Amino acid sequence: MELLRGDLKEITGKNWKSNLFSPVKIYSLVIFRMVFGSIMLWETTRYFDHGWISRYWVDPGWNFAYAPFNFIPAPESTMYLIWYLIGLSAIFIILGLFYRVATVSFFCLFTYTYLLEQGRYMNHFYLVVLLGFLVMFLPLNKYASVDAMLWPRIKTKYVSAYNLWLARFIIAVPYFFGGIAKINPDWLRGYPLKIWLLGDMDFPIIGKYFDQDWMIYFMSYSGLLLDISIVPLLLMRKTRVPAFIMITLFHLMNSKLFTIGIFPWFMIFATTIFFDPDWPQKIGTKLFDIKVPRPDLSAYTMNSDKKKKIVVYCLATFVAIQVLLPFRHLLIPGNVHWTEGGHRYSWHMKLRSKSGYTTFFIEDKQTGERFEVNAEGYIDDWQIDDMDGKPYMIWEFAQYLKEDFALMGADVRVYVDAVASLNGREYQQIVDPNVDLGDVPRPWFGHADWIVPLYVPLSSQRY
Repeated sequence: MELLRGDLKEITGKNWKSNLFSPVKIYSLVIFRMVFGSIMLWETTRYFDHGWISRYWVDPGWNFAYAPFNFIPAPESTMYLIWYLIGLSAIFIILGLFYRVATVSFFCLFTYTYLLEQGRYMNHFYLVVLLGFLVMFLPLNKYASVDAMLWPRIKTKYVSAYNLWLARFIIAVPYFFGGIAKINPDWLRGYPLKIWLLGDMDFPIIGKYFDQDWMIYFMSYSGLLLDISIVPLLLMRKTRVPAFIMITLFHLMNSKLFTIGIFPWFMIFATTIFFDPDWPQKIGTKLFDIKVPRPDLSAYTMNSDKKKKIVVYCLATFVAIQVLLPFRHLLIPGNVHWTEGGHRYSWHMKLRSKSGYTTFFIEDKQTGERFEVNAEGYIDDWQIDDMDGKPYMIWEFAQYLKEDFALMGADVRVYVDAVASLNGREYQQIVDPNVDLGDVPRPWFGHADWIVPLYVPLSSQRY
């Protein structure tokens, strides 16, 4: 059986189904496992070093948990234990030790912390959740792992190609959909880069041009084109190396310009998954002049049609979700960066500069008395900053206030004076101030009538 080498035609040709189950070298997937575990271990140490565990889950009086889960943070000591276990799970993933237990533990614990607070949403946290889910099913511990030493029968140098393509797919998704998301009027006119880059004019070599329109447009359009084209370029052998160099420089520049944590570093190393699956072996053979015998691959082929069918159905379902989810905002009226309807999980990365001010008012239904509520008495400053300009988080806090006053025996209405600015526009109302947010539903999908549409044009700039 012909060994899948990683070309684009091998997964899109007539024999795509056969190629999905062709045996490929496991080496690049092993590197992928080690990179994922190492970056997650690094991220865990950052949470301890910066005091983020207390900041995000212990200090706040209330958290914006994701519905319908509505989890609440565990006690302080338990939250610290959870993050110790996340770090330990990452170490076990690196080593390939008790791999299935480690991956399940990592996914469950990290996802739990993720679901506790919407104010911490970042695309790379969502990517970690997806990867944590996938690595539970990928057989990444079958080589260069402690498990393979303890249980030699699982050791193999080959796995079915669908494992490789699934890893490639999930790394391709942020690139491609990040590029598609850039095809919007504000980005094509240079915003929000025109705002952000003014604060980075000390950037080496090119920073002195960050106040020039030609540089703004060059960076906007080149970023869009790179995101859309990088995956096909990585899949083709002739363009793979220059494409990898370009995307590496792109991530290094982003790590300097923006505060995006582990994301650029993870993506640099994870992008090596697009090289031939035996690239680590090739480097080793060239360095040490080792000759590798040609193996008999028949023993590594999945022969069960039933298993193949199950795998294809599972792959199709997962891929369909990841492809369709980023487009759901197209079915919801309004500017997605303004209304937030369908914004999350759509890879809209660094596409907006949004600020706002929100004031909550409580009105007693019996007495008609109306007074302002200070949000700082309930949630932390960083939560308020993230809530401002986000209608659904404003709605959730209004619901919380209504419930809190109900516990004190008061039946109240909750009104909001909320203004926001998108990409430097003049401020405008984002929530109808005449609507009782404590008494209106939040649509799970679709447009909320109490969100005021964006009507201030981009030409109306505050800068």
